[in-house]
Amino acid sequence: MDLTVFVGISVDGFMARLDGSFDFLPDTPEPHGFEEFWASIDAMLIGRKTYETVLNFGGWGYGKKPVFVLSSHPLAPAPAEAVIEHLSGDHAEICKTLEARGYQHIYLDGAYTIQEFIRAGLVDRLIVTRVPVLIGTGIPLFGEIPRDIRLKHIATRTYPSGLVQSEYEIDP
Repeated sequence: MDLTVFVGISVDGFMARLDGSFDFLPDTPEPHGFEEFWASIDAMLIGRKTYETVLNFGGWGYGKKPVFVLSSHPLAPAPAEAVIEHLSGDHAEICKTLEARGYQHIYLDGAYTIQEFIRAGLVDRLIVTRVPVLIGTGIPLFGEIPRDIRLKHIATRTYPSGLVQSEYEIDP
């Protein structure tokens, strides 16, 4: 099973402001491969805070694609059209469970969730889109790591708006 991060960040490396908002991301993003990426995944794996942020968007944007929410706390009620499953426990075991259930490509999102799965050595690929803005402080994409993590550069793409997207595989 492949676990992929597809994320937008400020040039100074923040996924969100300290309050969890990401109003610095473009309102009308130009096509940058997300639709194709979305079509390639079987399910999404996110943390509770990301889930709660998504619930405040005013609509469920993930359709019928399964969304697994990691939390040791109860979850807020899901919209009627959402396919949500609450998970908790060891990250490697969660991945084994999802793989045993037939999932082959999972989209991982949420700053702290991404950081935990990277530290556990479970992320296979990173697609990071830098937005041409500095916000100075916020929730970083990458947190502390216990060792160097080697990346293999796959591609870098630039867009007319100034977006710069880099794709990497994580060396096992």
